[in-house]
Amino acid sequence: MSIELATHYRQRTEAQLAHWLPSADIHPAKLHEAMRYATLGGGKRVRPVLVYAAGRAAGALEQQLDGPACAVELIHAYSLVHDDLPAMDDDDLRRGQPTCHKAYGEATAILVGDALQALAFRVLSLTPDSNADASARLRMIELLSNAAGSRGMVGGQAIDLSAVGQALDLPQLEDMHIHKTGALIRCSVLLGALCRPAIADIELERLDQYGKCIGLAFQIQDDILDVTADTETLGKQQGADQALDKPTYVSLLGLREARERAAALHQQALDAVSEFGADADLLRWLADYIVKRGS
Repeated sequence: MSIELATHYRQRTEAQLAHWLPSADIHPAKLHEAMRYATLGGGKRVRPVLVYAAGRAAGALEQQLDGPACAVELIHAYSLVHDDLPAMDDDDLRRGQPTCHKAYGEATAILVGDALQALAFRVLSLTPDSNADASARLRMIELLSNAAGSRGMVGGQAIDLSAVGQALDLPQLEDMHIHKTGALIRCSVLLGALCRPAIADIELERLDQYGKCIGLAFQIQDDILDVTADTETLGKQQGADQALDKPTYVSLLGLREARERAAALHQQALDAVSEFGADADLLRWLADYIVKRGS
C-alpha cells in the first residue's frame, strides 16, 4: 500500500511541477527549457513525498499539500543545479543525464537555480489550497526560507566547501549535514504538518523529531552509497565525495559504524511517530526506504 501511495505522490508532484514551471516556448525560451530539464523527469522526490506523508499523518487534505510539496522540490532542484557547478562539486551527471551546466552552459545553469528558488516562494504564496489560514501560510514561507538559506541548506553547503581536505569530528560533521541535507528534509515534514489547521503542538513536535532523525539518516545513507553503489545506480559519479576529499560519515566512522548510526536514527524516527495511527504508515515506509535504499 505505502509504495503505491508514494508512487502516486511522486506522480502528483511531477504534475504540479509541470504546471508551475513556465513552458519551454515562453520567452526567454532557453532559460525555461533549462528549468524544466533540471526539474522534471527524474529524481526520487523524497522531500515532496515527505510533505504529503506528514500531511496525511496530521490529517490534512491532499490538495492542501500540493503547493508546499512543489515548493520544497523546486528548492531542492535549484540546490542540485548549483551544487553541480564547476565552482562547487563540478559534477557531470545528475539523475543519469548531463548536469544542467553541461547541457546548457554554466551561466544559464546559475540563472536556472536563481529562477527555481524564486518560483518556489511564488508557489508557496499563491497556491490556493495549501491552507486557508494566512498566518499558517506565512509560517510555512518562513520555515522554507530558513531551511533554504544561510541558517539551513546554503549554510551547510558553505560549511561543506570549507571542510574539503579537513579532518572533522563527529559533532562538526553532523552540524554540517543538519544544515546541508537535514534542514530541507525536516522542513518538508513540518510543511506537510502545518497544512492541517490547528495541529496540536505535541503532534508537531513528534513529526519534527521524525524529520530531524530521518534527515541525518538520509545523509549517512548517501555517504554509504557513495562508497558501495555504482555510477548507474546513483545516477551521478560514484566516489565523488572521496575524489573531492570531503569528510563523510564513512571516512570518519567506517562503513560498519556508519550503518549502525543510520539504523539508530531510523529507529528514533519510527519511535517519534509511534503514537500516530495507520495514516502515518507512509512516514514509516519512507524511514525504511531512506536507510535501506541501494541495499
